[in-house]
Amino acid sequence: MTKRRGAGRVALIVLDGLGIGATLDQAEYGDAGSDTLGNLARVVDGLELPFLERLGLGCCRPLTGMRCGGPEAAHGVALPRSPGKDSTTGHWELCGLLLPQAFPTYDSGFPAEIVDAFARRTGRRVLGNRAGSGTAIIDELGPAHMATGSWIVYTSADSVFQVAAHEDVVPVEELYHACRIARQDILVGPHAVSRVIARPFTGRIGALSRTANRRDFSLEPPGDTLLDRLARHQVERVGIGKVDDLFAGRSIAAVHTATNGECYERIGEALDTLNRGFVFVNVVEFDQTWGHRNDAVGFYQGLQELDAALPGLVGRLRPDDLLILTADHGNDPTTSSTDHSREAVPILVVGPEVEPVALGERSTLADVGATVADYFGIGLSEGTSFLERVARWTN
Repeated sequence: MTKRRGAGRVALIVLDGLGIGATLDQAEYGDAGSDTLGNLARVVDGLELPFLERLGLGCCRPLTGMRCGGPEAAHGVALPRSPGKDSTTGHWELCGLLLPQAFPTYDSGFPAEIVDAFARRTGRRVLGNRAGSGTAIIDELGPAHMATGSWIVYTSADSVFQVAAHEDVVPVEELYHACRIARQDILVGPHAVSRVIARPFTGRIGALSRTANRRDFSLEPPGDTLLDRLARHQVERVGIGKVDDLFAGRSIAAVHTATNGECYERIGEALDTLNRGFVFVNVVEFDQTWGHRNDAVGFYQGLQELDAALPGLVGRLRPDDLLILTADHGNDPTTSSTDHSREAVPILVVGPEVEPVALGERSTLADVGATVADYFGIGLSEGTSFLERVARWTN
């Protein structure tokens, strides 16, 4: 059968936080030495990930325990060009939208006018208002929140305004409503942070834990993205994970997943049912569950779970299909920081008709989006497609 560009499916799977080491500007972000996969490989005395090794993960950059010989996937790395190191910035760049300047951050907490306006508009006072680990700040301020009903507001090194509340104290829908107020009416103009994040939690004092009801309220992209262009060309788009939140719901709807395992199941379902189109996925736990908590053991177990799930996903690919594995930023679980890290990201492209070429070091994450756009026969304003190098049927 003659194969045609754009006749099948492209699955772009973003492994949130799965960085692969240094960038030239890493030190400017306070991240010198951060290397999510490289440092993890050393800490666990070598990665044992047979399927990822077979694809060529060890060819992207050297990794302890991972050989590079006869890879089955096209392989390389991409460097971030947009300023910043958060999920919104990374996903936007992957989809061809580069930022001229970084989103604002608030290492010392938000200005009084922001916090006062949030309290006044939502009818609840505010606790916290400082940078810190989400799990630690909930443990610390949870008892006061449960006694008073005040919001717990905190941030990180990233451009985020995070609001935490116990589900038995504040209904989840009220928390979401408060975050919408912050997003739409307060955190605008010079204070337009990348994301407002609802962080519901539950449990008793001394055993508090965040729930799966997290919601991200992102800025709407200020320019055209890959998703917008696919929509205009009537290419079907299937979202899995928080990708809809990161694009403010524009040109993408998504099924949210609480765990990586659930995410892999949803990807399999999409590949079983979608005839032609784009599957856009955020795999959240490398970042949310393990990276931000410096849980190197959990991170490695998550990689082993991914390695076990991939054969079943790759086995669903048809001759015209591409599956692309990459990331949006780093989140090194071996450093003292619990924040995102400025890192290069791996690229692995697999499919029945993929040429396992070396893609080298790409100058922007937008090359990934440009390749997807090229597959569907449309243009993208940023990035350089590598489709003709990887897809045998384009030649």
